[in-house]
Amino acid sequence: METGYIALSIFMNVVLFFIGMRAINKSFDNNSKRRNKQMLLLFSLILWQVYLFLIGNSGILQDYSLPPRVLLLCVLPAFLFTGIFLYKNKNNKWIDNIPDHWLLFYQTFRIGIETLFVFSVAKGIMPAIVTIKGYNFDLIFAITAPIVGLYLCFKSSTSIKTALIWNYIGLSVIASILFLFVTSIYFPQIYGSKIALMPKEFGLYPYPIVPGFLMPSAVFIHILSIIQLRKKDH
Repeated sequence: METGYIALSIFMNVVLFFIGMRAINKSFDNNSKRRNKQMLLLFSLILWQVYLFLIGNSGILQDYSLPPRVLLLCVLPAFLFTGIFLYKNKNNKWIDNIPDHWLLFYQTFRIGIETLFVFSVAKGIMPAIVTIKGYNFDLIFAITAPIVGLYLCFKSSTSIKTALIWNYIGLSVIASILFLFVTSIYFPQIYGSKIALMPKEFGLYPYPIVPGFLMPSAVFIHILSIIQLRKKDH
């Protein structure tokens, strides 16, 4: 099962690199500048994965005492990057050079991660409440990704508005999942437990890939899609 998380992470890195390459190649005519951007994208993706590997093998994320280490060392840096990067680039033309339906299709990967979650419960890596067996309905949302993506291909005002609303719903779903993970660790009393429901094993690699890369990448693509679609909605 650990292989499943790693394989999904590698695949989504390849997909992100492919999307980035499309944006770069369509946006920059200068070969030198284009090559520099490509290398920056590649090394950024690799370095973040190396960081997650090192911190995931250090054991520091297995400490569930405050301050919350997973949030501070994995989630927060990824969210800060998303906010700063997309705010600074929101008016750049490379955003418009990415096919809008690609960004919706991207979210289909969440079917894979939610499936891995179910197997993780069986192995005792995470509690059922954070999966489809509990209060996590992300699998249902992810199934709609290809449907809404295909609808967006019609390029109508209705399809654009639908995709916008869908993106906001997707962010809300992620927020609810984050709530489940945090409360299962720090407020297990909500679920009738006196101890953290999340096993310590979740703090070991490859599981930090989930809060450190897979979940933030979904947020990044949602916000990128919203920026892109809002331009077309005017």
